[in-house]
Amino acid sequence: MSGLYSFQNLASEDLPMLHTWLATPEALRWWGDPSTELALIEEDLATEAMRQWIVSHDGRPFGYAQAYEVHAWPQPHLAELPRGAMAVDAFIGVPEMIGQGHGARFLRLLAEKLLDEDAPLIVIDPAPANSRALRAYRKAGFRDLREAETDSGPVILMAFSRG
Repeated sequence: MSGLYSFQNLASEDLPMLHTWLATPEALRWWGDPSTELALIEEDLATEAMRQWIVSHDGRPFGYAQAYEVHAWPQPHLAELPRGAMAVDAFIGVPEMIGQGHGARFLRLLAEKLLDEDAPLIVIDPAPANSRALRAYRKAGFRDLREAETDSGPVILMAFSRG
């Protein structure tokens, strides 16, 4: 997979595009109601603790990613993680970009970027049934830590670190 990936800070002008992406079948399946999710994403634009990006490949926007320090929004399954560890959520919003290796590539780049900014650990927590995401995250270099229960159901907590 070649090409240049870039991360542009999410801006309010991006919200209509995000709403369209959230309505795609894959995003609907794992993220839920597009209007509800968009409202949460928009609310987080004003929250310093949440970092949000539009991900592009060769200048074409195709995905969304967000990251936050794991203790900024206390969640029991993240409680034992070290201060400064970052949790990541992401999805690909352009259906023809799914299954092409883009998710693994940009998530590895994002995890490396966050580690370069002194995060000690990067975590992600997909649903056990989300086999496509699990494959992409493992390919990106995330390793399984454990299964956990959350308010949204079971997840597999996965971590990315150097060494």
